[in-house]
Amino acid sequence: MSTIALHDEHNHDHADHGHHKETLISKYIFSMDHKMIAKQFLITGIIMAVIAMGLSILFRIQLAWPDKNFPFLETFLGKWAEGGRIKPDFYLALVTIHGTIMVFFVLTAGLSGTFSNLLIPLQIGARDMASPFLNMLSYWFFFMACVIMMSSFFIQTGPASGGWTVYPPLSVVAKAMPGSGMGMTLWLVSMVLFVASSLMGGINYVSTILNMRTKGMDLWKMPLTIWAFFLTAILGILSFPVLVAGVVLMVFDRSFGTSFYLSDIVMGTDILPNEGGSPILWQHLFWFLGHPEVYIVIMPALGISSEVISVNSRKPIFGYHAMVYSLIGITVLSFIVWGHHMFVTGMNPLLGGVFMITTLIIAVPSAVKTFNYLATLWRGNIRFTPAMLFAIGLVSFFISGGLTGIFLGNASLDINLHDTYFVVAHFHLVMGSAAIFGMLAGVYHWFPKMFGKMMNAKLGYLHFWLTFIAAYLVFFPLHFLGLDGVPRRYYAFTEFEFMKKWLTVNVFVTWAAIMAALAQVAFLFNFFYSIFKGKVAPQNPWESNTLEWTAPVEHLHGNWPGEIPTVYRWPYDYSKPGHDADFIPQTVPFSQTMSSNLPHDFEGNAEAEKIQQDWELANPVAENKG
Repeated sequence: MSTIALHDEHNHDHADHGHHKETLISKYIFSMDHKMIAKQFLITGIIMAVIAMGLSILFRIQLAWPDKNFPFLETFLGKWAEGGRIKPDFYLALVTIHGTIMVFFVLTAGLSGTFSNLLIPLQIGARDMASPFLNMLSYWFFFMACVIMMSSFFIQTGPASGGWTVYPPLSVVAKAMPGSGMGMTLWLVSMVLFVASSLMGGINYVSTILNMRTKGMDLWKMPLTIWAFFLTAILGILSFPVLVAGVVLMVFDRSFGTSFYLSDIVMGTDILPNEGGSPILWQHLFWFLGHPEVYIVIMPALGISSEVISVNSRKPIFGYHAMVYSLIGITVLSFIVWGHHMFVTGMNPLLGGVFMITTLIIAVPSAVKTFNYLATLWRGNIRFTPAMLFAIGLVSFFISGGLTGIFLGNASLDINLHDTYFVVAHFHLVMGSAAIFGMLAGVYHWFPKMFGKMMNAKLGYLHFWLTFIAAYLVFFPLHFLGLDGVPRRYYAFTEFEFMKKWLTVNVFVTWAAIMAALAQVAFLFNFFYSIFKGKVAPQNPWESNTLEWTAPVEHLHGNWPGEIPTVYRWPYDYSKPGHDADFIPQTVPFSQTMSSNLPHDFEGNAEAEKIQQDWELANPVAENKG
């Protein structure tokens, strides 16, 4: 406890003197307060999400109406859309940057950066992160990565255009296409900065959770949100460096004439001198990060949903230990499934079989989580807040998108489905939509904690239903294109006879995507209006048990004005038989809830059990509690 005590004194000191000295820059820009850094991550993530959604609308217009000219495109995009039609090279750039922003900047940094920063200190009872300075650096590295990635739109040759997975040789041979030049270099620099940001954040999250929990907060009393952020951070620390290694080799190939990824390349009439490399090496290095990455994206969203569903069902989360073990299982297994992205690379069928088995096994802990969500909802006293709707929406996408993963995880079926729209549909549901819905659930649920105001619930309902319906209308039809063999990343569906029949579906999907984009206007208005003009939030608006709702609404350095509260129980004591209220915060000792205590609450503490038995003998009525 000595380290925690020292940290407390330091922060009290800071709180006493800080109020006079804090300037605009130290409070809002280079802030070291985890709550402010969480807001910075969230607002940057929202801006990047709006940009990425805008890019997706641009290429959806191209797919729906490949033969039409839209003069407004030339106004916006200049030479990339001369005559009002997007050029094929620029179409690939749009797809590439859209994917990169959504996967890395919105669903990794925007989701983990926001909620790990906001909730880890508040839910485990710490004054701040283990290293507030590292935390600040983590945000600014992320911000620089975003700026560099977006700057590639303003260079002569345009942004990277090799797809978000930047496979060689398109990403390595600078002359391959316009986006393979400077745009690709900026992509690589941006990703290295992004990985540095993720590592600084991840090391901080792990250190804070392991070392700075308040008195009484053992690992089995942590909310599932904290378990999810903890294991996500471990995943990031172990897998992101592999991407950097791959990027370094790519820079060598691009700039120093090495041949890690190149061999026997013919460009026009020229044979390049590179020999002996293999583009498959990049796929191994990329997907060794890439598959843990999809769990880095979804696990925080699952943790947020666990908390939101339990609070709004007014029930303890079903199978708390099973939920934790399934998160641990996903964390371990996610490192041995990356080969399922590579079934068609000519790998040994035996190895393909191994990856297929591990892929199908990782579906088990995911299914455990799904059943536990459904069991928590079952016969709950459900409150349909906007956050609850988004959390249930996540469960829906996780099921419908997860089922198609079983098809793609099967090596023989994947030969037909690989690189078709079936893959696009699968991961946009299970990873894209599900994680976005988890993130939105978190925003609606913890907005009062972040900004001290309430968001408008009616606008929240409007936002949910429009987004939920539009997301299914966009991504569900794409499965059928994939089953028919329509490849992804094609610029126009008019080149091949068998694709022409899908043009009408593409028009439908594009209108649905435009509807989804318009639905976000309701959210954006609600979010920014509520920050300034929203109703002032009470301290515990959702009647929740976790520690963050014991901190005052006004933000202070160090989170709690006096001592940090002590934790006595797990975070899910909702609707406990024998207790007068339907929630018991973690800070309430068992001595104050004698009428509702159960034998397993005491975790084998003989003295406490004896006191409880004596009390029950003296108060025999309490035996009827359930």
